[in-house]
Amino acid sequence: MAIKKKTAVLIGGVAAVALIAGGITAAVLSGNSAAEATPADSTSESTAAAGAGDTVEFNLGPDQDRIRLDEVPEAVAAIKASGFEPIETGKLTVVVSPYVAPLGLYADDDTTLIGNETDIAQLIADGLGLELNLQPAAWADWPLGIQSGKYDLITSNVTVTEERKDLYDFASYREDLLGFYVKSDSEIDSIEEAEDVAGLKIIVGSGTNQEKILQAWDAENIAAGLDPVEYQYFDDTAAANLALQSGRADANFGPNATAAYAAAQTGETKLVGTFNGGYPAHANIAAGTLKGNGLIEGVNLVLNAAIDGGEYGEVLARWGLTSEAVTKAEVNPPGLPRE
Repeated sequence: MAIKKKTAVLIGGVAAVALIAGGITAAVLSGNSAAEATPADSTSESTAAAGAGDTVEFNLGPDQDRIRLDEVPEAVAAIKASGFEPIETGKLTVVVSPYVAPLGLYADDDTTLIGNETDIAQLIADGLGLELNLQPAAWADWPLGIQSGKYDLITSNVTVTEERKDLYDFASYREDLLGFYVKSDSEIDSIEEAEDVAGLKIIVGSGTNQEKILQAWDAENIAAGLDPVEYQYFDDTAAANLALQSGRADANFGPNATAAYAAAQTGETKLVGTFNGGYPAHANIAAGTLKGNGLIEGVNLVLNAAIDGGEYGEVLARWGLTSEAVTKAEVNPPGLPRE
């Protein structure tokens, strides 16, 4: 087994997110499995105190007391100068997909929209001096909704791609990460390169980008005379977790957000490595709007104001996503290449 004496990081905080489609470690809500290794830029008292085996309680009730942001004059001026007009006067209509914690979900009243992406939307609306109007929708429905003028903006784990940039403008606000998670008392404390997975039994989603990464490393190891990876596939999260806790699997490799949420809630697992989901390319999660409508520059200014002011870091910390933080928001950053 690949064992390195380094300190493992447990993401404590409310959640982790990923669109679970066709298995425990399927594609992220973005529709692509994209992400890159990035250290946490901010922590909260709860996340800093959490360690392997610790648990964190998250506020899943309707009274969220969201982090708020003061109006950002430069952003307000930018959208006014651009001629942008919101769909509903005085409001910013933002679509979110409330089906995967911690990015988007319903509170325990089964009515109130909560999660990291709703909190990011709140910061943006505040900074633009608009009232937030959250609208739930299936993730697959957002493109048509943006194009038809039903929504002003989406904040729902959308990965920037070159193809999407043909139709939408983006302002990045999070790294899209994949994570290696092991049992909290595992002797494995770091997975950073190919040799670290040699001989391990690893849970991975079939047909995902993380499987491709693992297969490339496995081929490299075999060529070097190292032991091959034993791939393990499961149809549901419970079965995969049982395999990890019983020792039938050594690690789980999949979307970081979802696994981080589970680690924080149960204390049964710990994070030992993160990688960009678009590896070897780099991918960003971003807020998206109709291309050329004049909104995105203002959104980007708000995000950077929230980053500089600390409100952005507080939002990610309360949902356990500090490892996915960015130090600067960008308009239409390089996206995943066209297929």
